[in-house]
Amino acid sequence: MADIKIAGVMRAGAFSPNHIGNDAAIFNIVAEQLRKRGCEVNVYSEEQLMAGKITERIIVNMCREQKSIEILQKMEDDGCLVINSGYGIENCTRERMTRILLASNIPYPDSLIVNTDEVIKPALADAGISQAWIKRGDFHAMHKEDVSYVRHPEEAQEVLQEYFLRGIKRAVINRHLVGDLIKFYGVTDTPFFFWFYPYDEGHSKYGHEAINGKSRGIPFDKDHLHDICKKAAEVLDVKIYGGDCIVSPEGDIRIIDFNDWPSFAPCRNEAAPHIAKCILAAVKQHKKQN
Repeated sequence: MADIKIAGVMRAGAFSPNHIGNDAAIFNIVAEQLRKRGCEVNVYSEEQLMAGKITERIIVNMCREQKSIEILQKMEDDGCLVINSGYGIENCTRERMTRILLASNIPYPDSLIVNTDEVIKPALADAGISQAWIKRGDFHAMHKEDVSYVRHPEEAQEVLQEYFLRGIKRAVINRHLVGDLIKFYGVTDTPFFFWFYPYDEGHSKYGHEAINGKSRGIPFDKDHLHDICKKAAEVLDVKIYGGDCIVSPEGDIRIIDFNDWPSFAPCRNEAAPHIAKCILAAVKQHKKQN
């Protein structure tokens, strides 16, 4: 393994809202796991990536900056191994994620994709959507206001206008789903999969967990949840993933958010060895193909 040289690119702080420490922790633990397995891991910032400081051909990253993603995609096109893929990271932006998941028949809320200068009350009425979540469509959430819960179409129109005034041109509107909110973490091609009720554990990013409130422990098929998440990771092209879903009172599962390389905060020590194994398996496969 000594000949495996890896560039590890940490996430810029602006894209770790309320989770800077947690994001850094999982990244550093994974880097140490790779070093224990004989790899040379050099850690860089996104700024260093954008400045052209990276020469390694294997890049393990938590990037979110648009320019970083474009650089990662060019490096992939040039034959580098990039985990998570720059294309996969881009697929996890709201509009692209919504289109891909719906087109792949993965359980997901009824949704509208709109321009923020549109009059959307008629479209919401036609879709039978009242309570909803409005999310910026162009990029990952950086601020609490990038994800907004609305109680009726009039409020939805007001929030959309605020997005427009903030310079956000596109938005995704998801129907609000009633049920238990579950957060999950997974690593492709490994047995690792972890889920929990975030509201019950006090785990929060923006405080939105309070909308659905305390879980009721609605029974659901755990294997089916894992299968849905594995399929979503595959179609979105991300190996290290997490997200949120809602379990309806009937036990139906729908993904409401999917993220490239989240913090794994409640399970980072358990997840890190699996992430390292996933990366090394991808390195082995990449070497075979090249």
